[in-house]
Amino acid sequence: MSHIALVTLVVSDYDEALSFYTGALGFELVEDTDRGDGSRWVVVRPRGTSGTGLLLARAKDDAQRTSVGAQTGGRVGFFLHTEDFAGDHARMLAAGVRFLEEPRHEVYGSVAVFEDLYGNRWDLLQPA
Repeated sequence: MSHIALVTLVVSDYDEALSFYTGALGFELVEDTDRGDGSRWVVVRPRGTSGTGLLLARAKDDAQRTSVGAQTGGRVGFFLHTEDFAGDHARMLAAGVRFLEEPRHEVYGSVAVFEDLYGNRWDLLQPA
């Protein structure tokens, strides 16, 4: 096995999730295919990369709807690496991304925790 291709992120609505990830975070849309049953196969990933993508999967039942925004039990579950921490932080703030803390400079790099539109926690991280 060479790498993890996709990670599923359960969302409330395809289009609002696409708007956030491609707009506020600047991800690129890789695929948006109608599956013919009211569902779609929607994949995004950070622009200019070919690594792991997010499969945005609309919640289909009460159990899945309950997990939207809490897929990692309130812990940071996603780590977005950057080579321009200050620039990306400023761009994301201007796009309305909600940061939960001021940027910190740790031994491992510069980091700030933010939430996606559903409340899932992410680290914006520039490794040292």
